[in-house]
Parts: sequence; C-alpha cells; structure tokens
Amino acid sequence: MWQRFTLYDIRVIAHYLGVLVLFSTVIYAIPFCVALILCEWEPASRYLTMCGVNALIGLLLRFACMSPRRLSRQQALAVTGISWILLAIIASIPLYQSGHYLSYSDALFDGVSGLTTTGASVINDLEHLSYADNMFRFMMHLFGGLGLIVVALSFGLFGKGGASLYAAEARSEHVIPNVIQTARLISRITVLFVTVSTIIVALLCFFDGMNPLRAFLHALWVSISGFVTGGFTPTSQSIMYYHSFSIELVLMILMICGAINFALHLDVWNGHIKAFFQDIEMRTMALWLMGLVFVFTASLSSSSVSSDLLALLRRGLFTIIAAFSTAGFQNVTTNAFTTVFTSGALLMVAVAMAIGGAAGSTAGGIKLFRMGIVFKSIVATIKETLAPDTACVSISYNHLGKHILTPEVTKEAMTVFLLYVITFGVGTVAGIAAGYDAVQAVFEAISMASNGGLVSGIVSPGMPTGLELVYIFEMWAGRLEFVTLLALIVKIFASLFASRSKSAQKGGSSRA
Repeated sequence: MWQRFTLYDIRVIAHYLGVLVLFSTVIYAIPFCVALILCEWEPASRYLTMCGVNALIGLLLRFACMSPRRLSRQQALAVTGISWILLAIIASIPLYQSGHYLSYSDALFDGVSGLTTTGASVINDLEHLSYADNMFRFMMHLFGGLGLIVVALSFGLFGKGGASLYAAEARSEHVIPNVIQTARLISRITVLFVTVSTIIVALLCFFDGMNPLRAFLHALWVSISGFVTGGFTPTSQSIMYYHSFSIELVLMILMICGAINFALHLDVWNGHIKAFFQDIEMRTMALWLMGLVFVFTASLSSSSVSSDLLALLRRGLFTIIAAFSTAGFQNVTTNAFTTVFTSGALLMVAVAMAIGGAAGSTAGGIKLFRMGIVFKSIVATIKETLAPDTACVSISYNHLGKHILTPEVTKEAMTVFLLYVITFGVGTVAGIAAGYDAVQAVFEAISMASNGGLVSGIVSPGMPTGLELVYIFEMWAGRLEFVTLLALIVKIFASLFASRSKSAQKGGSSRA
C-alpha cells in the first residue's frame, strides 16, 4: 500500500535536491573558467551568473531540512527522478541565452539530451558556438554519463543516503562493496580512458593541420562524448568532419569500452581475463555485434553509400558500434539515413540502439544483460517443456560470478523490456500523429528512449513542440530505466489522492 508523501518527506527530498544542485555548480564553473582564459566575455558573464543562480537555488532547497535522517527508498527515488529534470531545466537557461536556439523548448531539449547522454541536438549554427558554450555541453555529458548521483557520491556528499540514491539511479551493481569507493573507481576509470583518448586524438588532429588549442579541445570533447556514450560533437557534421579513419578507430574502441560494465573493467585490471570473457554480457555483446555488422553491411551493399568494400565496412562498423553503444556518433550524413540507407539498414541501426550496451556502463537501451536473461529464460522454458515431469531444470549464467536463473531475475528483465517497447510505441505514434513517415517515427522514438542520439531528420530546430515534449519525456524515462520514474509517478498520485480522500472524510465528518 502506497503512503502519501508527508511534509517531512518533501523537506528531506528538497534538502538532497539542494545538495545535488549545489554540487552541479561545477558544471557552470568550468565553462566560466574557459571563457575567462579565452577572453569570451559574454559567455563568461552568463556562466558566472548561472553559478550564482545555481548556488542560490541549491542553498534554498537545502535549507528546507537542515538535519535529515537517512533517506528511505521512496525518498531516494523521488530525489533521483526529480533531479534529472530539475537540473536540465536549469541547464537550459544558459543554452537558450547563447542565441543558438529558436525557442526555450529547443534549449530544454538539448539540456535533457545532454544530461541523459542522448546526444541528439536541435542547436543552430553549431560551428560558431563559443568554446565556453561547447565546454558546457560536454560537461553535461560527463556528469550525466557517469550519473549525477555517482559523481556526487565520489565526493562523499550524501553521507548515509548514498546507498539508496546509488540504487535509485538505475545502478544496482557495485564495482566494489563500498558505494562511495565504487563511485570513485567509476570516476577514475572514466578519467583514465578520456585522458588516453584525448592525447591520441589531439595528436591526430594536430598532425592533420589543426592548431594546438583547437586540436586539444576537439579531442577532449569527442573523447568525453565517446566514453560516456553521449553523442554531442563540436561540429554539425559529427565525426565525419574529421575525415580520418584513425580517429574513427580510436573512437570505436572508446565507445566499446564505454559500453562495457565498469565491474568488468575492474576484472580485466585485476587479471581475471577468463571471468571477463565468460560473462553473459560479453558473450551476448560479441554475438550481437557480429550479427548486426553482417546484416547491416549486407543491407548497405545494395545501396550507393559506398563505392568499395573497405569504405562500406568502415561506415557500417562505425555506425553499428555508435548505435549499439548509444554514443550516437555519425560518419555519414543525417540525410543518408533516409535517402541512401535501405530500410533494412535503418532498421538494424534502430534495433542496435534499442538493445544498447551493458548494464552498469554508460550506455543506454534495454541492456545486453537483460537480453541475455530473456534468451536464457526462453531456453529454460524449452528445456522444461521437453524434460520429464520428475526432472528439475536449472539454468545458470555468469555475470560477476556464477548465478542460477531465478523467476525474479527473469521478471525484472522482462518488465523493463516491455516498458521500453511500450515507450518506443508511444513515441512512434506521436511522430506519426505529427505527420512524419512511419519508419522515421520508429527510428526517432527508439533513439530517444534508448538515449541513442542518432536521428533521421525529425529531430531538428523548430520541430513541433508537442512532439519535442514527448521526446524529452522519452529521454528522461529511458535514462532512469522506467522503474524509478514509474515509482515516483505512482507515489505522487498516491499522495494527491490520499490528500483528497482525507479532505473528503473531514468534510463528511463535519457535516455529520
């Protein structure tokens, strides 16, 4: 039975939201410093103002409850669910003030897309965006990709409430037993990959003729976006802008690493190579990628997107890895998705985004672990059907250790799978209702809900506001993997109906 939020619950939720908002001030402080260094005075004034506004909002929320008790699970769900949209609303303010958006709703779309690491954008004239504004976009990716709660936990900001918040942010696995140490390890792994990639890509850009500052910033930004599987790039041409197979190769490796469970990264670091390759996610990933690349390349072979086999494999492999990791990078134009790619190739890209990467990674989508569990449950059902009545069928799987497939695990996987499918359907209907082609509507709906970021043309500046709001909801729901969001919605409705029922009972008593 759901109980309504009490006044104390609301105060506790506001306090933890305030802590998170206060901490997120660093997202504005970094582009402010960049603006000062590069003498971009107008962006500097905007981000200095936003630092103050953000800090003020955080302090006001935090003062709602000065000494909160430990967070309950339902309070943690509320903090997590509300924080993602609250921070996106605040982040959309400097984006809109940059003058590169047709409306505030467009800026809000990019704010949600940035924090949820979807990577789809409706920005205008990206090539002339200031360095500070670009840095802000990628800071949203970095903090959102790691998880707002995870980054804050790595600094020990939530105290005893950290464990509840960590689980509420769609992260059920601990890399190591301690939650704070887990968060710090996730941050260190990210810094390591981003640093190595930045150095390599910066050198490649520099030797291709970029000046040192631009080479470094472009390398840093695409490395952040690649590992946290975000999708934003500093140019409207995405990765195609660089015309470099070497850069594409580095980013493909980076995207795959970003789509791998952080706990498995630790297994490799500790020398547990056998456990890494035996894991159900890695085996599912290997089979899934091989199948996707084969079918996608076969579909492309009948189109004119490539004139030779090597170019075909290059574009096909990069697109599939960008899709399955939900990074959303492109080395072909958006127009090619609808005018050059076959419908079969477009469908394979959509399916790759829908499934996504590994659980416990920065990737979005349904997740490879859940798909592996669904497949295992199908095998178990077939075995039970064929087995004698007296036989006991037991199915095991390897995922951070050996486990027996239980009805509870299967139920969780199937529930999230169905919620994603329903959301894909809702987004598709909204796209068709707005007058767009059905295939494009399906593609865009899957991209938004899986936080994939690849677009076929519907997501663009000035798109219908109603459809834009549907896509914003899809990105938000997909990032929270539905359970947190649905629990929050049910709790809010329960609170409202409980309050009305209580008022009605009081009214009836007074009349009696």
